[in-house]
Amino acid sequence: MNNFENLPNLVESILFGAGRPVRLSEIKSLMGSQNIDVDLPSIKIALNSLEERYADSSIEIKEVASGFRMQIKESYGDCLYPLWNDTSSRLSKALMETISIIAYKQPVTRGDIEDIRGVTVSTQIIRSLLDREWIKVNGYRDVPGRPALYETTKTFLNDLNLKSINNLPQLPEAIPAEDSLDKLEAG
Repeated sequence: MNNFENLPNLVESILFGAGRPVRLSEIKSLMGSQNIDVDLPSIKIALNSLEERYADSSIEIKEVASGFRMQIKESYGDCLYPLWNDTSSRLSKALMETISIIAYKQPVTRGDIEDIRGVTVSTQIIRSLLDREWIKVNGYRDVPGRPALYETTKTFLNDLNLKSINNLPQLPEAIPAEDSLDKLEAG
């Protein structure tokens, strides 16, 4: 059996079996451990072949921050929601506001987040984001007290199905207060 004819199936088995994103170099290394000598462009061609194979199915090959993974297309996820509906892992509004600020303004300190939100950020929210591995400390601001600077991680990007932080949706433009009042009065 020619390994290059079977390359898409080999790549598919790695992605399916890994259950997590896998880098191209890691796929190459795994194949090398089985004495299959393949270059990175050939692996990328195999991934493209898999993308075509799954075009009309409920599965897709998705590139995220940590590599490539097999996943269920978003349009088919709703029917699986009851399987994953774990109310203990629901995200609070405060946690969502906090991670949003970190994602869009990183690196930020806890004080920066509090200035933007207008309320104190609880230690539990920061701890929860650190425990989820959605944020990490990336240094300390050179001011008195040396507060930690927080930024998002590859795990955050993977969990949100993003390849990079640049793939976050654009923030809407702020509406000047007088414009919003005019719209209210006109309505």
